[in-house]
Amino acid sequence: MTSGQPEMILNGRVSSMAGIDPSINALDYVRDRGFTGAKEGCAEGECGACSIIVLRPDTDGRSRWTAINACLIPALTLDGQEVVTAEGIGTPDDLHPVQREMAVRGGSQCGYCTPGFICSMAAEFYRPDREAGGDDSEEHGANGFDLHSLSGNLCRCTGYRPIRDAAYALGDADESDERVTRLSSPAPEGAATSVEHHYGRFVRPTSLDEALSIISGDEDAVVVAGSTDWGVDVNIKGVRAPLVVAIDRLAELRGFEMNDDVVELGAALTLSEAERLLDGRVPLLAQLFPQFASRLIRNGGTIGGNLGTGSPIGDTPPALLALEADLVLAGPGGERAVPLADYFTGYRQTVRDPVELIKAIRISLPLSGVTAFHKIAKRRFDDISSVAVGIALDIDGGVVKKARIGLGGVAATPIRATATEQALEGKSWTAQTAAAAGEVLGGEGTPMDDHRASARYRAATLRTSLPKLFAQTTEEVAS
Repeated sequence: MTSGQPEMILNGRVSSMAGIDPSINALDYVRDRGFTGAKEGCAEGECGACSIIVLRPDTDGRSRWTAINACLIPALTLDGQEVVTAEGIGTPDDLHPVQREMAVRGGSQCGYCTPGFICSMAAEFYRPDREAGGDDSEEHGANGFDLHSLSGNLCRCTGYRPIRDAAYALGDADESDERVTRLSSPAPEGAATSVEHHYGRFVRPTSLDEALSIISGDEDAVVVAGSTDWGVDVNIKGVRAPLVVAIDRLAELRGFEMNDDVVELGAALTLSEAERLLDGRVPLLAQLFPQFASRLIRNGGTIGGNLGTGSPIGDTPPALLALEADLVLAGPGGERAVPLADYFTGYRQTVRDPVELIKAIRISLPLSGVTAFHKIAKRRFDDISSVAVGIALDIDGGVVKKARIGLGGVAATPIRATATEQALEGKSWTAQTAAAAGEVLGGEGTPMDDHRASARYRAATLRTSLPKLFAQTTEEVAS
């Protein structure tokens, strides 16, 4: 791999990243260059004050302006990329439509969060498939603006109504706008990057084989994609690594296939990309995506990363367990497929060898006809789950022929609720069956007391999941 001097296109100009500490995040980098609109509020990706916009690939060779949390990603992951901060969107003498609407409708109070809102709002303003004329509602404007695009931005002054008013007042982007015309051509490829620093080394390989070779040769290597997990450790705990390997742009990890037999999602696809590619065709995942953190996190975080951490409270494992997904693991010796049910071995421990990477997630078709994803958390959106339940049932003639249930937050690992599955299979799908199986579900796992929920609460929420699903399926049939 060859490497020139790392640089990004920052607000339309080349900005060198030569000699920077590999642990420096994108937020500190842009602020050090005078673009101080982006702020550090939480350093965990929950407040959005740090939002910036990056040009990312879309379908058919086009691009998409994408808002991400600058506080989480190493600046060097943006080598060769086009980045825009709030200062690059417009100026006091030439306000962008987003900035103008925020100003005239009182969307800025103390102003600390405003640049982050501006960036997230501008990314939605330029969304290629945003169309006016939609149904005006609490969460979607008649101009096609999806308010969920701002779900990762926090206003401490509680000025949400004027911010919403500004979002819903936006018209269409002018076709002559350079950021609109830029969408018609591909986003930059991931640059080959290799930076040595006395604090550590950063490498972006250009192929999967190269990535596997690098991590095989260094047991201390930390692999990052969206860095939504590792970035928190860097910011809050001061964790550093002697070698960071970025794999987010590897083509071999970004594939997508859907045919009559299988759905295969590349592990380095972001949650937002997977959501767009699937377009609702896997209903259980379609229920999951809006509840997974915030749009800002989903724009950066990857499916493989959520599984790779081995966390017992990750949102994707319960749903993927219910879908009986397999993981494709790639290593120096080749590839192997592992059922997700066999993947987790202990708290943040898995069967994946340190020299292997998750290449893809594979879901066999056809899908079960009745599915649900229930997430219990303290907030409706942008929160970590106390309990998560993925359910997939095959019901034929009113009888449950097959049941698969995945659970998160009730044991040291995500688990399959096998006792509950057995209690359902072969039974008529009735309120009584759902209630009886719910009692079994309440005893699954080894829930514990912690700051998110008590063990009793977790068990109680489990008991309600199947009766809730039965009520929902009854309502759907009745309607």
